[in-house]
Amino acid sequence: MTPDDPKDPAGQHETVPGTSPGASPQGGVVPDSRGEFTPVRTDTPVADPGLPAHQWRPTDVDPKLEKRAERQVAGMFVAAQVFVVLFVVSYFVFDIGGDGDAILGLGASTVTLGLCLGIALLLIGVGIIQWARKLMGDHEISEMRHPARSSDEDRTATLEALRVGTEESGIARRPLIRNTLLGSVGLLGVPAVVLLRDLGPTPGEVATEQPYEGAGLANTVWADGMRVVRDVIGTPIRAADLEIGDLVNATAAALYETNEEGELVLEGTERLIANSKAPVIVVRMEPDEIEDVDGRENWTVDGIIAYSKICTHVGCPISLYERTTHHVLCPCHQSTFDLADGANVVFGPAARALPQLALAVDDEGYLVAQSDFDEPVGPSFWERG
Repeated sequence: MTPDDPKDPAGQHETVPGTSPGASPQGGVVPDSRGEFTPVRTDTPVADPGLPAHQWRPTDVDPKLEKRAERQVAGMFVAAQVFVVLFVVSYFVFDIGGDGDAILGLGASTVTLGLCLGIALLLIGVGIIQWARKLMGDHEISEMRHPARSSDEDRTATLEALRVGTEESGIARRPLIRNTLLGSVGLLGVPAVVLLRDLGPTPGEVATEQPYEGAGLANTVWADGMRVVRDVIGTPIRAADLEIGDLVNATAAALYETNEEGELVLEGTERLIANSKAPVIVVRMEPDEIEDVDGRENWTVDGIIAYSKICTHVGCPISLYERTTHHVLCPCHQSTFDLADGANVVFGPAARALPQLALAVDDEGYLVAQSDFDEPVGPSFWERG
């Protein structure tokens, strides 16, 4: 039969007796005029399948397995306490910056402290997970969503949930787990108390009793008569060699002093600390361009002036110099200091001027310091005042 056949105009389908047009003889879905399928509607809702049957755990049915799981959890908590004690012991046994290396060149103090505290936290976490998986109640429940409001019913339900949770956890009837958990978590506060020792001594105490040269926030290795040397290479700077507009990154000669065996006097942590505070920038400008500052009239040498290279904002190194304005810029947060006017702040977040190093010339014509800085270098700290 073709679409031109008068019995099937426009290619329509035949209607099966007993069915309505567009319906399937089997009662399912039929294609409509657009070639899509329309599902058959039904008034019967989908039944709630409910929760699957509860599967009992081995520890729920075997008292021996239950006791073994309890001992496992308690053992983890006890082991965590042991590692906390080892943390405290390691803190006092291994010195920071000591000669003993452990793994991949890392200091023994760093490795032992990190491992002991990390393993203690891991054991507590694994113990709690094991407790929840093996011993706590695991009955599946379903709950209708409640309105998001605080009512008397909500508070009552919350308290009841806490009571049920406490009862299901078995913490009241498992004193071994409860006591070992409290002990391990309680001992975690000991490292925090021990580490408070690193908050002292105060900068004032270090200033009066220096364990080594330049120790403390308020001190550096600069001293009267110490030569100013070029950074990295350590060669002294002759005043006559500097020209107008020159800027030299310099530091203290103490960082390059050697003993009879040719070894550096300052090494390890002491050298790092000294090198973090000693760097200066040495600039030469016309003497009449330098603004007079009370008490600093003799701190320069023929227009040669030296300031700390450590920014007073957050301690970034400074050496971006603009010779026409005598401004030096910190690359971190754009604090700008005027070296011709006492290194006062002219722009940026820094709150203080750069500390100035008093300069002089020795018998050989090299630049030397007259003393240490008259104020702490670098960012502010609580005790600075």
